[in-house]
Amino acid sequence: MVTKKRYAIVGTGGRAIFFYTAIAKDYATTSCIAGICDTNQTRMNYANSKLETLGHGAVPTFLAFDFDKMIKETKPDEVIVTTIDRTHNIYIVRALELGCNVITEKPMTIDAPRCQEIFDAVERTGKKVRVTFNYRYAPHNTKVAELIRSGAIGTVTSVHFEWMLNTSHGADYFRRWHRDKRNSGGLLVHKSTHHFDLVNFWLQTRPATVYAQGDLKFYGRENAERRGVTTFYTRAQGSEVAKTDPFALHMEDNHQLKAMYLDAEHEDAYYRDQSVFSDGISIEDTMNLLVRYRNGAVMTYSLTAYAPWEGFRVSFNGTGGRLELEVVENSYVNSGGDQSLEGSLERRTLILRPLFEKPREIEITDGVGAHGGGDTVLLNDIFGEPATDEYMRAASHVDGALSILTGIAANRSIATGQVVNVDDVLRIP
Repeated sequence: MVTKKRYAIVGTGGRAIFFYTAIAKDYATTSCIAGICDTNQTRMNYANSKLETLGHGAVPTFLAFDFDKMIKETKPDEVIVTTIDRTHNIYIVRALELGCNVITEKPMTIDAPRCQEIFDAVERTGKKVRVTFNYRYAPHNTKVAELIRSGAIGTVTSVHFEWMLNTSHGADYFRRWHRDKRNSGGLLVHKSTHHFDLVNFWLQTRPATVYAQGDLKFYGRENAERRGVTTFYTRAQGSEVAKTDPFALHMEDNHQLKAMYLDAEHEDAYYRDQSVFSDGISIEDTMNLLVRYRNGAVMTYSLTAYAPWEGFRVSFNGTGGRLELEVVENSYVNSGGDQSLEGSLERRTLILRPLFEKPREIEITDGVGAHGGGDTVLLNDIFGEPATDEYMRAASHVDGALSILTGIAANRSIATGQVVNVDDVLRIP
């Protein structure tokens, strides 16, 4: 008889669905959910209803203050952390101390002190932390790593990386808890951790210095007033003004959003549908960085959260040529329904331009599922049979730290106007 690996999940919002659906649907013969934990009982009840629909069966639920009790009673092998970003360190550290390995959603945490807490706990307990960087596993991103490591463009000297979040997905960060930098570290930590991790992964290096500028240029009440807007609302629910706002999120029209958030408000007063043009937004929507890496390469980086299309362009200049990748992603709203649509591709092109040769488009094997096929490969790597990965895409707490340190240093640079030495923020062995 197969002994199933037991997982506990803390935080049952949108991203948790990704993990517990995979376990219940695709890995049920080898894995199971032992328990779930959240600040909100209604949301946990919804998660249990989903598990029952998937044939897994309901599991014990524990409110956040009973996290230790959940670990002691359900005895999980690993804990999956999908809470709001500022609390990741709390549950990661405690799970390690209680004898569990940890799988955490990105970003691993949001600042240097919290990051140090995690490193200290790993060293103290000998347990492992894994960060779920699904973009590493997308076939086009893996192909880039393969080409660079093969020497196709020689030694990489510079990178230009531009990421666009559109007025659906991008706007969504300004409706919910992410809009408060105290919760998320801002988009340079919460979202860009993916992008900075990719560059670390592609170039097999780590950041040395960061200079950044960032502002709130589009979202927020003040910006809307400058554009001549005269009618405002705090949240979409119950607002007449919101009915004509293309940025408004109407949760009552979406079964999953209604069940997870609208019906759960009475417990914690968390409003998922805040106006993107209201007060109280402390994160930037327009960000630009200049990053020097330890191997000498330099990156110019741009993140715009109100673009007319979703996706990215990245170009690598090397001593032997140039590599260009463009990826256009379909639009989505987190927790809005079919998660296979999250980060799904509209089109992608990868062009290799060797010196003194004609450029050629590189063929990329199609992936299946969300994030360009990366989610499916990641899930199999986590929950499936262990296999050798020549690209070494599994990310440790060290990888998690190196990715957020670029964003943390960028936040410090924005605040001070100075170039920031990453080792001065936190020295990683």
